[in-house]
Amino acid sequence: MKTTIKNDIQNRNDIKTLVTQFYIKVRNEESLGPIFNHMISNWDTHIEKLIDFWETNLLFTIKYKGNPIKVHQIVDRVFNGTINQNHFGIWLNLWIETLDTLFYGEKAETAKRRARKMSTHLYIKMYESRVTQKITCPFLNEKDKI
Repeated sequence: MKTTIKNDIQNRNDIKTLVTQFYIKVRNEESLGPIFNHMISNWDTHIEKLIDFWETNLLFTIKYKGNPIKVHQIVDRVFNGTINQNHFGIWLNLWIETLDTLFYGEKAETAKRRARKMSTHLYIKMYESRVTQKITCPFLNEKDKI
């Protein structure tokens, strides 16, 4: 049996490999795939944006410009608030599995920790937006608000 020596994440090309391999898994996963494939029309552009995101987070090269909280809140609205912690758990497990397959080292461990924190934070912000959205009761007039 051949032993493969894994290196740590060192550059943008490593991050590209990680993100590309990870999203192949996500797109094919039975509960995540339909969500991602519905929302993302141009996968090449999305992958590049995510490479920028992780390069910014792991290599401190400022490339990512975006608002992941807002994006996740929009996705949740499109899916009528049905995205739950199980989706985030599956996402996180696939991320860690991909990292463990490809890399070993400090940056790989940092990528796991940051993904854990981000997934928790994104889910909380998504859930909070459900609560803070204007909800009206269909049988009350606006002037009768409680």
